[in-house]
Amino acid sequence: MTAKAEVDLRRRAFLRDGALLVAFSLLPAGRFAVADTEVDTLGTQVLAPQLAGSLRTNPYLDAWIRIDASGIIVYTGKVELGTGVKTALLQIAAERLEVQPTAITLLTADTALTPNEGYTAGSHSIFDSGTALYNAAAQVRQLLLAAAAHHWAIGPEHLTTENAVIHGPAGQRMSYAEAVAEVDLHRYAQTESPSMPAADFRLIGHSLPRLDIPAKVSGGAAFVQDLRLPGMLHARVIRPPRPGCTLHAFDAAAVGQLAGVVQVIQDGNYLAVVAGDEWQAIKAMRRGYELAQWNGGDALPDAGGIHELLKRLPARRYPISHQGTPTAQVGPSYQARATKQYLLHGSIGPSCAVAWLQDGTLTVWTHTQGVFPLRAGIAEMVGLAPERVRCIHTEGSGCYGHNGADDAAADAALIAMRLPGQPVRVQWMREQENLWEPYSSAMLTQTQASLDGQGRLQDWRYELWTTPHNERIVNAGRLIPARLLAKPFVSAPSVPIAQPEGDGDRNAVPLYTTASTRVDMNFVTQMPFRTSAMRSLGAHINIFAIEACIDELAARAGIDPVAFRLAHLADPRARAVIERTRDAFGWPPQQAPGSGTGFAFARYKNIMGYCAIAVQLQVHPQTGDIQVQRVVTAVDVGQIVSPDGLRNQVEGGIVQSMSWTLYEAVDYDPAGVRSYDWSGYPILRFPQLPGRVEVHLLDQPGQPFLGAAEIVQGPMAAALGNALAAATGRRWLNLPLTRSAQDA
Repeated sequence: MTAKAEVDLRRRAFLRDGALLVAFSLLPAGRFAVADTEVDTLGTQVLAPQLAGSLRTNPYLDAWIRIDASGIIVYTGKVELGTGVKTALLQIAAERLEVQPTAITLLTADTALTPNEGYTAGSHSIFDSGTALYNAAAQVRQLLLAAAAHHWAIGPEHLTTENAVIHGPAGQRMSYAEAVAEVDLHRYAQTESPSMPAADFRLIGHSLPRLDIPAKVSGGAAFVQDLRLPGMLHARVIRPPRPGCTLHAFDAAAVGQLAGVVQVIQDGNYLAVVAGDEWQAIKAMRRGYELAQWNGGDALPDAGGIHELLKRLPARRYPISHQGTPTAQVGPSYQARATKQYLLHGSIGPSCAVAWLQDGTLTVWTHTQGVFPLRAGIAEMVGLAPERVRCIHTEGSGCYGHNGADDAAADAALIAMRLPGQPVRVQWMREQENLWEPYSSAMLTQTQASLDGQGRLQDWRYELWTTPHNERIVNAGRLIPARLLAKPFVSAPSVPIAQPEGDGDRNAVPLYTTASTRVDMNFVTQMPFRTSAMRSLGAHINIFAIEACIDELAARAGIDPVAFRLAHLADPRARAVIERTRDAFGWPPQQAPGSGTGFAFARYKNIMGYCAIAVQLQVHPQTGDIQVQRVVTAVDVGQIVSPDGLRNQVEGGIVQSMSWTLYEAVDYDPAGVRSYDWSGYPILRFPQLPGRVEVHLLDQPGQPFLGAAEIVQGPMAAALGNALAAATGRRWLNLPLTRSAQDA
């Protein structure tokens, strides 16, 4: 990627030509006094709670769409993480503007240009940004029609549009660019948008080629790791051996004498080297590691006792759901303890960022999932006003959660501030990524549930222990480099995400009908490891534990597990995905020796997409190796935007969940973390992929978008657990399941 990369100069040219996007509301003081105190689930300010999707936080139409003689530009605050969301958002905007996708330039998360949509997380991209664009584009088109109708003195109902041109009944023609001259798009969106029957969709519901794929498969410049700017320097950081260490001695002069070294940075416990090329920076970093002497460090626990430790550490207890009144037990019951270990994001490409301080403005190219929160954190850390910091999202090779992207961006920002006028690229090494990224929290859950005399769910008691899943950037102290400085910043207090989104308690409330429910979360605030968001958050183990309990209770009641689930679900869409999976799989299955089948269901966060899944696996009698032979799933995410994109996300989620559930766990002991490279962190390999995967899509034309990327991780884990129990005759509840079996 060169200095002429689309991510930079095209946008600068756009600004240079005089087009200023106003993406924030400059409202009279007090006009929205109540709304000003409200934030959405991703932390952005709500200005118009009556509007749909991200229009609630960015209500002006020109925050989303700009039209002029040069063409149509559509903006989104969401980012492409490899899920195909950029293509899907383009489809939505083009559909409602009634133009070809090629007529639109789509710009994603850039603090100088795009609306602030917080983080790209929690399956919210299509749910929020897609909904906003669906309505904003429709309203913009309607305003253009009204302008043309006024100009021609005819009713807008007599006009049609095609390829950004408005056509009148007498052969009149007016381009969108001409019509917009008579329209002020700097206005609030309306609560109602022009309707469009789903039967008329030409783009939504159809699969378009992904915008992000060509460069990735051709070896082109696809990622921030590929970004190259003129005169760019290369930097590497030197991290302490573990958090909490203090620097005792460091020979900066010896490192500075190495060939190509431009600068050695030492600020408290923060060390970095800058060189003319990447290999020189790596050699200087290695020498720095040899020369740095450290004292102390935070104590690490023993992996074998982590779940008992979670129950002893300081915690805040949150009642999540207390419904109904528990009764005396009259039927069968089940109680169990399920655990999950710390997991790595394990991004295939270690984190990277590029920063450039020019004329008092710091620009950072980053694969963060939230450019606006990151901008605020970096601005605080380096002492600049937020408007003097610009964060531009550039894809990174792997994430799906809060990995090292924000910290690498902070590294680049700190170093660039010391080298004005020169772009600086910071690339983490594999061991730095594995040792310093936030992990997915270890968790402990306890389930106790019972049936009444008729085999129906009676009392449900569920409790969980977890460290935070949401240490996103809300202040400079959330950035690792800021904590290492001579004048360190302190992290903001940990606060869980409220229901129904949930944190460690995401999907902890069963969707099944029960007589009473008691669900509580113990939110552990003193963390042995830094933990934060990873795909699905606590839903991964909560659904695993809930669905294990459902299977066990069905067996005690003598009822088929699929029939048992259907008997306790009233939601017709929940029932539909279960019935489609049941029928496609051919349930009940034929069991062979060593073979097992499992079933599971969940609605993500109990408010978003539905997923049911069935798994057939084989356990090798001598080695205990698990081979997944067949996976069948049905999903309902409302109106489908891109069938291929949805299928890709479901299939990817199946593989990701298999890896977590069967193999993955951070290896550590009081001496340190052992999972510093792939040899110490097992993941799913190609020979272990499922033999066959069937994905059934239940489209809901005209229904709201529900999001897809995270709906399958929990149900897949649960179906694997239930299938393994069926194959072995024993319930395995400690993740990862292969390690659990080995330790038995």
